[in-house]
Amino acid sequence: MPRLHLRPVQFVDSPAGHADGAVARLAGGMLWFAAYELIEDGVRRTVPLADLGERLRDDARAAELHARITGPRAPLTLGNRTLRFDQPLVAGILNVTPDSFSDGGATHGDPAAAAEAGLAMIEAGAALIDLGGESTRPGAPLVWEGEEEARVVPVVERLRASGAPISIDTRKAPVMEAALAAGAHLVNDVSALLWDDRALDIVCRAGCPVVLMHSPDPKKGPHGEARYGHVLTDVFDWLEARVAAVVAAGVPRERIVVDPGIGFGKSLQDNLALINGLALFHGLGCPIMLGASRKRMIGALSNAAPVDQRLGGSIALAVKGASLGAQVLRVHDVAETVQALAVWRGLQDQALVAL
Repeated sequence: MPRLHLRPVQFVDSPAGHADGAVARLAGGMLWFAAYELIEDGVRRTVPLADLGERLRDDARAAELHARITGPRAPLTLGNRTLRFDQPLVAGILNVTPDSFSDGGATHGDPAAAAEAGLAMIEAGAALIDLGGESTRPGAPLVWEGEEEARVVPVVERLRASGAPISIDTRKAPVMEAALAAGAHLVNDVSALLWDDRALDIVCRAGCPVVLMHSPDPKKGPHGEARYGHVLTDVFDWLEARVAAVVAAGVPRERIVVDPGIGFGKSLQDNLALINGLALFHGLGCPIMLGASRKRMIGALSNAAPVDQRLGGSIALAVKGASLGAQVLRVHDVAETVQALAVWRGLQDQALVAL
């Protein structure tokens, strides 16, 4: 039997003026949509919500996906702060590596300076600091776990003292354990808890939220080669299976965030398809993190712009993500992204009251 996927399409400014059942709210957020693209066995067709009543009553898979897509996302409590997902949030990227592709290791070896940089992101409007001690750029060397701990733990301790919500970006169980003990609140793993056999147990015992990111072969590293039949549904299916496995192990779905892994084992065309089709991932019933800031795809689309000249492209991708309901935008340029989202929210709010 063909496997069904539902992608929300035909977004509208407001539910006002539409008949009952003609539009639905996306994931309890700021967006409303009027139709689904139904994807079955590679065949795509667009069906208005108003015409789906019988299918949603009689097809358990369709009903489950619809419930996940339209259901509000539970807030996450991180320390003394609560992240609510009814509008897009910004996670600021803080790298403390000597070989970061984005800043060349500007704060490596200086925990105080790194913490100050993180706090500046919070002051600029970041809801979360995503701290990493190992580069995940293509070709980056594996970092010994002891070295990675030494890089991140002093920064976690300083940020925690300020009350900042902290995500630890690592695939290594010992680093997760040390960072959580030092005060980190959330684990962000590019391997979806598959690279280290102990990682899932660490997250379960800590009871912390986790970001599960897609990559083609997590055991080999985040940039493995992949052949996709249909990249959008292939990545969705992989994440759906991974979420189910992590839930079965004891992590509630309400504490899982998903990330399609832009730039990790994907071609330019794959990345574009994933971002254009991002609304499909609401069918996982989890908040979506989009990490496209300063990625290579921006350079590929803009005359090979170097990393430090990709702000415009990063903002464009962040706003595109927000317009498709992404709840967390992982970015380097916090102040600029926060401003762009403030304008986007203003436009959304005006559209709601104008009708």
